Amino acid sequence: MEFVTRETILTNMNRMLEPLMEKYDLDDIGVYEEEGEAERYYIGYTVKKDGEVYMVNMPFEKDHEGKLALKEGVWTIQADDNDDFETHGYYSLDDVFESIENGIEH
Repeated sequence: MEFVTRETILTNMNRMLEPLMEKYDLDDIGVYEEEGEAERYYIGYTVKKDGEVYMVNMPFEKDHEGKLALKEGVWTIQADDNDDFETHGYYSLDDVFESIENGIEH
């Protein structure tokens, strides 16, 4: 597992905002992060498409220096309007946005 600074990850994700917005015809997109339990940390995108808002994230593990390493290379989608809705198992952003485009039931 390669640990890198949180800032490195956020910088790389921020660079992708405009290309992702254009490629997937999104209404809006931004980067978000959330501290999980124990050493878990989540970083991903808040996405607005066709009036629906989703959080799309991957889990990271935090080391004793505060650096992060990707825990699993799998994306998770959460619906903003339903705290109980979560679906995962997406191995690429193409898979994520195809699922969103096809309409996720939540």
